[in-house]
Amino acid sequence: MPTAVLTDRERTAVQAYLRLLHTVRAAFDGPPQGDRPAVVPPGVLAEAEAALRRAGLAGNEEEFFRLLREWCPTA
Repeated sequence: MPTAVLTDRERTAVQAYLRLLHTVRAAFDGPPQGDRPAVVPPGVLAEAEAALRRAGLAGNEEEFFRLLREWCPTA
């Protein structure tokens, strides 16, 4: 399996995305609260978006997900 060597900014973007992914999964796995949709804290989403911008990956999802698959294939 190839190993991706990420820049610090790319690694930060991947880590922020994984935190966002785990937060969303936890929200959907939690007990249902009537008709309300699961809420993702705005700070978690903002962190992921800012990290993508700093890494130059905003708007380049194909490259970002390639890095993600290579660095963390189980995500």
